[in-house]
Amino acid sequence: MIVTPSLAAIIFVAGAAAGTLGALLGLGGGIFLVPLLNLGLGFPIGIAAAISLATVIATSSAVTAGKAGQHLMNFRFGMILEVATAAGSVLGGITAQFISQAVLQRLFALVTAAVAAVTIARSNRRNVIVDPDANPGLLGGRFFDQESGSDVVYRIRNLPLALGASFVAGNVSSLLGIGGGVIKVPVLNAWCGMPLRAAAATSAFMIGVTATGGAMIYYGTGQLPPVAAAAAILGVQIGSFGGLRLSPKMPIRVLKLLLATILAVVSTLMLLRGMR
Repeated sequence: MIVTPSLAAIIFVAGAAAGTLGALLGLGGGIFLVPLLNLGLGFPIGIAAAISLATVIATSSAVTAGKAGQHLMNFRFGMILEVATAAGSVLGGITAQFISQAVLQRLFALVTAAVAAVTIARSNRRNVIVDPDANPGLLGGRFFDQESGSDVVYRIRNLPLALGASFVAGNVSSLLGIGGGVIKVPVLNAWCGMPLRAAAATSAFMIGVTATGGAMIYYGTGQLPPVAAAAAILGVQIGSFGGLRLSPKMPIRVLKLLLATILAVVSTLMLLRGMR
């Protein structure tokens, strides 16, 4: 597929929008960019996934740098999960070469619909302990919560579930080019005790490592067009910095409902495309 200057400009704008939403929600932007490239611009889903994985690495770098001093990223917990995620990512990148586009589109729709349902169900719940002197445990953490104006503590629960979800997230990341945050953030928030802001920041730190394995496989098979990837990465970087500025000002409930709404729309569009 030939990437003209006008198409590159469209990809740049799409990348900026995806980067803003990805930084806000810790999903890497791929969940929004893949459907746009595939459904809106006609890129085969394998190429769309390859471009998206390249932008996920850029989003991860920007968000990690932007939130490094806020104590939102749980590096110890994140690195434990990354072992499982990286293994899943390599397996997914290999598997993607043998699965049809229609099957990938249906899988994408299923994953996003399930995540939207979980997010709505948890929209009114928060995983914080308001006592700043509470013990966070071995893998938990504490950070200053701008919404409540105080330090909060959280504890990690269900570590085996978190590891299993991370393996699946890595696999789905490479298969669909979505960075894995679309699975990790809701699971860590709904069942593993992490507040949404901490889960999003930790996921953003992790997804860059996750995406690298899959992106290398796609590049090796010739499915990563350099011009389109460069336009998307530049847009995502700019959008990510905008998302970082907006994130502290938005209530958690608004972020959750925004995430669920976008996922529901994307799921419907991809399901319809996959049924053709």
